[in-house]
Amino acid sequence: MTVESLFEALKKTLEEYEPEKAAEIAQELIEAQVDPLKVIDEVLSPTMEIIGDKFDKMDIFLPELMGAAEAMQSATSVLTKHIKSTTERSVTKGKVVIGTVHGDIHEIGKNIVKIMLEVSGFEVFDLGKDVPSMQFIEKAGEVGADMIALSALMTTTMVSQKEVIELLTALGKRDDYIVIIGGAPTTATWQQEIGADGWAETAVQAAKLATDLLKKKAR
Repeated sequence: MTVESLFEALKKTLEEYEPEKAAEIAQELIEAQVDPLKVIDEVLSPTMEIIGDKFDKMDIFLPELMGAAEAMQSATSVLTKHIKSTTERSVTKGKVVIGTVHGDIHEIGKNIVKIMLEVSGFEVFDLGKDVPSMQFIEKAGEVGADMIALSALMTTTMVSQKEVIELLTALGKRDDYIVIIGGAPTTATWQQEIGADGWAETAVQAAKLATDLLKKKAR
């Protein structure tokens, strides 16, 4: 099979909820020497975004969403093992506290960003979904984080990203942490409006953004 046909086959395993087959195709892509980051960025991430949109519109329901997520996780487990085996991890770039903001229960996109940050050399503390704004700040202080990453997948929960930054400012801790945001409804304009340090559209971009912002702060 060509790489293109393997990409299509992998996409189909998510759409048809086939975790075992997803892992097999991911392994075939590794053996074909395809960059695993490319597979995540060009196949897994956009396919799950489409499936997530279908769930939001009630075109599919929770069992289907979970089946697709299971297939995605099977594929990413194969891909990330390969990334980790070929990536220098001796020095941790920094510590990141990540989570989906209060009121939002979506975490597929956040989970992909977490994976990308980890394989890029960050130590990641995942708070999960529907995270109270103050919990991000408390965890960041507890672990000595360099960065807070806030995911919002609904327009109605974007305000919680703003709330975290407002709390940091009120507590006199805004300069202690780099704050990055992401999620389908978010934009660079929203990032500037709420005073976040960065915004990324994809998981791969998020990992690069985190690296660049940390380097900039260290100067």
